[in-house]
Amino acid sequence: MDQWNILCDFDGTIAIEDVTDSLLERFAHPDWQVLERDWRAGQIGSAECMAGQVALIDASREDLDRHLAEMRIDSAFPMFVQAVHAAGVTLRVVSDGIDYAIRSILARHRLDGLPLLANRLVQAGPRSWRLETPFSDPDCRIGSGHCKCASAVREHNRHHRVLLIGDGASDFCAAGEADYVFAKHRLLEHCRHAGIPHVPIVGFADALELLPALLAGQLHTPQRLLVPAIAP
Repeated sequence: MDQWNILCDFDGTIAIEDVTDSLLERFAHPDWQVLERDWRAGQIGSAECMAGQVALIDASREDLDRHLAEMRIDSAFPMFVQAVHAAGVTLRVVSDGIDYAIRSILARHRLDGLPLLANRLVQAGPRSWRLETPFSDPDCRIGSGHCKCASAVREHNRHHRVLLIGDGASDFCAAGEADYVFAKHRLLEHCRHAGIPHVPIVGFADALELLPALLAGQLHTPQRLLVPAIAP
């Protein structure tokens, strides 16, 4: 199992902002926040939450496109992609966000050729939308629209080592299936507490600097030995 495959989150990792939240804040009925609270309280899974939220969006395709044109990505991400491909490594964008938004933003940076696994946005009317979840898993522990841990397991089944790059709660279960994690924000704290092999990053400038050491097998993490898991 020598070949690395990189699974990379989008919202808050590649994209500076959470693009899905920005769409809801701008175009959805305020009831989307009720669903958000229910999800954070553990009363519903993220797939149910997002499907309900997307159904509350009132926007034309042109409205969405104008908004997405304002979204920014980490300026070092294109250079990281170039370095990954030069090393013969595969990078997949894995997101519990919205495929249409992700493809639109990546296309502006000529990165729309990257493999993408995400929830599918379907236009239901001139100003209405619905969400499909082709990468869900009935056994997903957190009810995600896209079960990232299942994606990591599939890569292992292809005899690939998995590097996860992410920042938040949707990456937690996948981190437990990954061989190594480049972690930001809430994911960093999760990896520390769970003893998952990782290194902290601020952004893709750090990831770019760390990539050669990862591929050469020179990254080591004492955290697995030194940090106990959180007691239940």
